[in-house]
Amino acid sequence: MINITLPDGSVRQYEKGTTAMQVALSISEGLARNVLAAEVNGEVWDASRPIESDSSIKLLTWNDDKGKNTFWHSSAHLLAEALEALYPGIKFGIGPAIETGFYYDVDFGDREFSSDDFKQIEDKMVELAKQKETFERKAVSKADALAYFTEKGDEYKLDLIKDLEDGKITFYTQGNFTDLCRGPHIPHTGVIKAVKLTNVAGAYWRGDETRKQLTRIYGVTFPKASELTEYLKFIEEAKKRDHRKLGRELELFAFSEKVGMGLPLWLPKGTALRQKLQDFLQKAQIAAGYEPVITPHIGHKQLYITSGHYEKYGADSFQPINTPVDGEEFLLKPMNCPHHCEIYKTKPRSYKELPVRFAEFGTVYRYEQSGELHGLTRVRGFTQDDAHLFCRPDQVKEEFKKVIDLVLYVFGALGFDNFTAQISLRDPENKAKYIGSDENWALAEAAIIESAAEKGLPTVVELGEAAFYGPKLDFMVKDALGRKWQLGTIQVDYNLPERFELEYTGSDNQKHRPVMIHRAPFGSLERFVAVLIEHCGGQFPLWLAPEQFIVLPVSEKYEEYAQKLLESLNNSDIRGLIDLRDEKVGRKIRDAEVKKIPYMLIVGEKEVESGAISVRKHGGTDLGSMTSEEFKDLLIKEITV
Repeated sequence: MINITLPDGSVRQYEKGTTAMQVALSISEGLARNVLAAEVNGEVWDASRPIESDSSIKLLTWNDDKGKNTFWHSSAHLLAEALEALYPGIKFGIGPAIETGFYYDVDFGDREFSSDDFKQIEDKMVELAKQKETFERKAVSKADALAYFTEKGDEYKLDLIKDLEDGKITFYTQGNFTDLCRGPHIPHTGVIKAVKLTNVAGAYWRGDETRKQLTRIYGVTFPKASELTEYLKFIEEAKKRDHRKLGRELELFAFSEKVGMGLPLWLPKGTALRQKLQDFLQKAQIAAGYEPVITPHIGHKQLYITSGHYEKYGADSFQPINTPVDGEEFLLKPMNCPHHCEIYKTKPRSYKELPVRFAEFGTVYRYEQSGELHGLTRVRGFTQDDAHLFCRPDQVKEEFKKVIDLVLYVFGALGFDNFTAQISLRDPENKAKYIGSDENWALAEAAIIESAAEKGLPTVVELGEAAFYGPKLDFMVKDALGRKWQLGTIQVDYNLPERFELEYTGSDNQKHRPVMIHRAPFGSLERFVAVLIEHCGGQFPLWLAPEQFIVLPVSEKYEEYAQKLLESLNNSDIRGLIDLRDEKVGRKIRDAEVKKIPYMLIVGEKEVESGAISVRKHGGTDLGSMTSEEFKDLLIKEITV
């Protein structure tokens, strides 16, 4: 017999070799019908896999993220099975679950493929799902795995197998389809009730632009048809909020092929929005003791060799800039932190002046793959609201908690009240990915865990998500549609101070190393603005709106009055404009609604005679007639709130 410990702490005895599905059946048939997989001693397994020793298990359903991930991973296999049935001879890359469903990378050879083919594939997936095909796991030797895919003629799977360790290779088969896969999978395809293919794109094999471009097919599936209906409604709302669409309509930003992919151009209204965000944080930072600094857009290659960034990212970054001096190379700045280390070193430091806090809205450059670029959320040039704090070891936790307070202040001001703090730690099984000693990593990780606990943050722990030089606290924010975004980040770093030989003189008159804290409440202004646009659907908080009002004269006769009103309000630091087009006022109102301008001030004969204005709020609410002073008070009150 073996002991099985359930999440509530209760322990049950079962025969050795019992599966998680049998455990579920012993609890209730209703539970068993909903089980997709099981977490066994922290590792996700097939529900049909025998458990041979005492274990802690958690039964995973659609309501668990790991259960949903398993469901979508199995759906990727179902997609591949349907594709192989419809397009014999095609070849497959990888087919993982992702946060919004799954995808599979496919080589169709000479065949043409587009979204017009989705319906046929969806129907085939539903047909196969109804057959309730089980997912059979089989361990295979490396030689047998290579032989199988050599005979099949799938060079992509062979490329994957060559990197795998013999004795740890598994195949999964459902129906007539066999795939190289670690698993786990759902019990059978029959639990997949609704299918929707959502997008098709190009993806270079292994992300390498020198290799063949495959066709990436995205999809999503559900255990109930009604959930697909809700999802499609969600997609429609998401399309309305797409920051790329709203960015064009609201004239915030643009891209130009001549300038270069992934390099945004901020238009006047977008620049005003961005500047307001920058001013808001700058004011809060100065109040918290930060000192603004500015550093160049390039740095000597040796700077990034010293920091370790060149070793980790150099191959995937913009290539070095050669100067007329033989052998002299510079890089476009990928990070601000090495520059700030050099600022710290410009003079001797005493323990009495620590912490030192340098802040910069610094633009950095990273060569993202073209297929990964997406509006403002994934770009090649972006501005970080970066700051680096240099403190004594005994100050780390207190400084870290102060940074948490600053992040929460930013989120509160912008309506991001639904978030989780992700404690991103080093992968203990792959320490080669990181720099620095085990002792320093232990100290840094402890500081983050303790600070988050003392601030009462809702947290999750993710192994392997740390930066290469230190652990971090990432703020995962949910927007108005429930989508999760990684925004603010705080990182503890014992390593860069070592690499740059940073020092301060302690109270013992000896030299000591400071500890470095990296932080960026916005993360990057580009990504933050994109998320903010989609979160509020382009209807920004009044204090942030590039244009807070628009004056709409009914006809040309009232333009002089409208101009004086505009000047009066603008002089009161309230931002607005006037619509002088030869259009009917109804058209002007509709256009102002599309541009999501918070307030419309309608001026006609009645308003000129009474010296007042008719005020209409975005969304159609008529606030009636008021004086310009009353309108100023209305806006100031709303901005203050």
